[in-house]
Amino acid sequence: MKFASALLSCWLFAAVTASANEAHAPAKADLAKGESIAVICSACHSADGSRGSPAQPILQGQHPEYLVKQLTEFKSKQRVNVIMNGFAATLSEDDMKNVAAFYASKHAKPGFAKNADLVALGEKIYRGGIAERNVPACAGCHSPNGAGIPSQYPRMSGQHADYTEAQLIAFRGGVRKNSTQMTGVASKMNDREIKAVADYIAGLH
Repeated sequence: MKFASALLSCWLFAAVTASANEAHAPAKADLAKGESIAVICSACHSADGSRGSPAQPILQGQHPEYLVKQLTEFKSKQRVNVIMNGFAATLSEDDMKNVAAFYASKHAKPGFAKNADLVALGEKIYRGGIAERNVPACAGCHSPNGAGIPSQYPRMSGQHADYTEAQLIAFRGGVRKNSTQMTGVASKMNDREIKAVADYIAGLH
């Protein structure tokens, strides 16, 4: 009898625990809803977040956690961009997760480096850093092939060189303030080094 009672108690505990876990489980992203939101984004980022204007980031294949983080920081104005601040202000947390999942579901297309004179310097910095100024290798956080680390560091491979260069300059000048780590890195790099690593990243895959 005691065994049966104990067994029933265990079963009830397991059922309650499972129910609680299910209640707290994050909702699965809705790609269809994400795609409908992306229609608005297409003016700057193209229909599927692929290779649109060089001044805008390629979102295709980007880690969804990173995209949600950026949208959240645009909404709170921790990251400042007039257009993105206004757009993010209209999004709910679910909206952000849905549109981020939509872009992440796309396969990123390869890019290419354009400046043959700088690509060797860019590779050297990306893979080995700048030792004399304590600039770490980009590959340490963004991985050797530029795939990044989900929820921590963005995918960089194939990103527009113009966009990457602009962001590094913004970090260096204190205009972009949502990554202390990147501010520290960019602050030690000159224009030529920034341009070189941005161009190398564009052709990385």
